[in-house]
Amino acid sequence: MLCQNCKKNEATTHIRRIINGRAAEYHFCPDCAISLGFSAPNGTIGSLFDSLFSDLNLNRLSNHILRCETCGCTFDDIVKTGNVGCSDCYELFYDKLLPLVQRLHGATVHHGKKPKQRNEEIPDKLSLLREKLEKAVQDQNYELAAILRDEIAHLEGK
Repeated sequence: MLCQNCKKNEATTHIRRIINGRAAEYHFCPDCAISLGFSAPNGTIGSLFDSLFSDLNLNRLSNHILRCETCGCTFDDIVKTGNVGCSDCYELFYDKLLPLVQRLHGATVHHGKKPKQRNEEIPDKLSLLREKLEKAVQDQNYELAAILRDEIAHLEGK
């Protein structure tokens, strides 16, 4: 596969980005990947994380370096490795991580999958069964009433 940028060399760096549910794939040769900031000269993705954090105000000149009390990780460590140290780091570096999460995932809130709407169907079925039960009792059809009673109890979890 040829590089999408120079269209001359073989693509060895493959990037897949998902933004707002849409996936896009990019294929670059090593030289183009480095020039575009998708990999470092030594082949790691360190420069990718450096570029993602480049526009953030890191306050590197400050004498006070913020360090996680749980794992000892600094924000610079997260930028260099691309890994967040522990769950407390998410709270401590929230303001600095939020723009990164927004850029990487396209959103800052995870909604997950919606469960099947089975629970909404049960109340409708229960009310229908209760109506049938009342009619069966009025008609003195006690065998049907017993069956309906057992089905109602099963749906209610009794």
